Amino acid sequence: MKTRNSNLLGEQVMVEGLMAFGKLETGERTLDFECCEDVAAEPFQGIFKVQGMRDGNVYMTEKPKRHKNKPIFRDDNCSLSHGQNHKYYFVFTMDDDSLPELPQKLVQQAGNISRKVLKMIFEKEALG
Repeated sequence: MKTRNSNLLGEQVMVEGLMAFGKLETGERTLDFECCEDVAAEPFQGIFKVQGMRDGNVYMTEKPKRHKNKPIFRDDNCSLSHGQNHKYYFVFTMDDDSLPELPQKLVQQAGNISRKVLKMIFEKEALG
C-alpha cells in the first residue's frame, strides 16, 4: 500500500469500507464512503480537491481555509478592505432590479468611502 503524502501531521488511519459513486440530476457528482470497521474518528467537514481515478481510487486533499478581509469602511452597498497581499479592495453590490439607481449610488457611496480614507490618511499624518 502506498502513502500519497509523506508530510502528514497526524497519524494516518486505514479503514476498509464501501464507496458509492453517483451523479445527481443536476450533473453534480456524489461519493459516499461507508466504513465497515469500528473506528472512533473526529468528525469534520471542509472544502476539498477531489480526484477520482479510472481505477476507482479517490484522492481528497482539503483546501486551505479562505482568509476573509475585515472591512475598514462600509456603506449601504459597498465596503473597503485591505488584503494580506497588501492590496485594497472596494466591493460594490446591488440587485439586478436596481440598475437605474446603480450609477448614482455607486458614485455617492464611493465618494463617501474615499472621504473616509482621506480623513484616515490626514489623521495618520497628523500623528506622526
